[in-house]
Amino acid sequence: MKYFIKTFGCAANEADSERVAALYESRGYTRARTMKLADDVVINTCMIRASAEHRVYGIVHNLTEEKKNGRKVKIVVTGCMVGMAAREKTGKMLSQLHKKMPGVDEFLPIEEVGFDFAPIRTDPHHAWVPISNGCNNFCTFCVVPFTRGREISRPFSDIIAECKELAGKGIAHITLVGQNVNSYGADLLVGEKNIQVMRDLPDKTYFQKPASVQNKKMAYAVDGKTIKSTYVKHLGRLRIPTLFPQLLEEVCAIDGVKLIDFISSNPWDFSDELIAVMAKNRKLSRDIHLALQSGDNEVLRRMNRWYTREDFLRLVRKIKTAMPEARISTDIIVGFCGETREQFEQTVDLAKKVGFSKAYVAMYSDRPMTAAHKAYTDDVPYAEKKRRWQILEERINKTNLRNGTYAKSIRYA
Repeated sequence: MKYFIKTFGCAANEADSERVAALYESRGYTRARTMKLADDVVINTCMIRASAEHRVYGIVHNLTEEKKNGRKVKIVVTGCMVGMAAREKTGKMLSQLHKKMPGVDEFLPIEEVGFDFAPIRTDPHHAWVPISNGCNNFCTFCVVPFTRGREISRPFSDIIAECKELAGKGIAHITLVGQNVNSYGADLLVGEKNIQVMRDLPDKTYFQKPASVQNKKMAYAVDGKTIKSTYVKHLGRLRIPTLFPQLLEEVCAIDGVKLIDFISSNPWDFSDELIAVMAKNRKLSRDIHLALQSGDNEVLRRMNRWYTREDFLRLVRKIKTAMPEARISTDIIVGFCGETREQFEQTVDLAKKVGFSKAYVAMYSDRPMTAAHKAYTDDVPYAEKKRRWQILEERINKTNLRNGTYAKSIRYA
């Protein structure tokens, strides 16, 4: 029996697909070279953009037609579409998936795959290593908290053991993966449900300075030693404890690991301690991904991003002061609800000031269940979104390509 996995979305989805492959091979399956040759086709879905969702429907439709014409194939859908449907309490979304894709044989929640088997790596030199899953931040445009739930960190010792095993197999480049890696370990320190998150603060944003968690250093015991946490400071407040700088130092100490990077990191959790750890460890990549999303403060407020353009610029200056060779890549959304041309020009101006090495520019896509879907109107015309997308694509990515400074090595799409 043969399996084939089609993956949509981010690095976290790529890592999830490697675990799905391990599950199949533990059952005696082998990987098919193409979808046509597979007995089981697994589609690992993404919900970030409507375009990715529509591509899933197209593939499932084609496979369903082949089944009607006599092909014996099992269609399995997993990933973010299933995660969101499973977390929608009324059951309506799961029912809608069944109606839209009646040919699907199994809707598989990715949490059921687990970490029981070593992932099947597809790259002999590089490995994705998940360190957490889920997100607590609730940006108004984003479905991730609904598709993956609250942020849950993997045990510290499990991550280090996996990295050591990879190094022993000759894999020298490791990417640590999470929806917000620089808040890694907060739940291990204070408990998953004791972290103040935006879901617990209806009708508020961080701009209104909600109360922070307890103001003290915390310790975490791992493999017979005690590790002191780092408290993330934001807008003059102590927000959450994290173990991410400490995790990076432990991975850097592993013989055989030569290059380490990570994705994704939110600007408001990028602590001074994290910058210091990066500056002193040359194994850590100088390609740093910081999602901007918008360069206008009012748009950032509506997005529920917990920083201003001034905060972002200060962080970039800190990073480049500590690591002059650092290159910053980013994510930007154009045409978010209510974004005026003047507000878009603020983003263009900030991009010029930072000098991004690469930008993943996306036109805003209305997503179900998000706060933006409920509270705002998707009122920027498609043609205007496209115009703004083309401006940033030209000024950042195409200009960097012409100048030979485009960050081809960043693997975060």
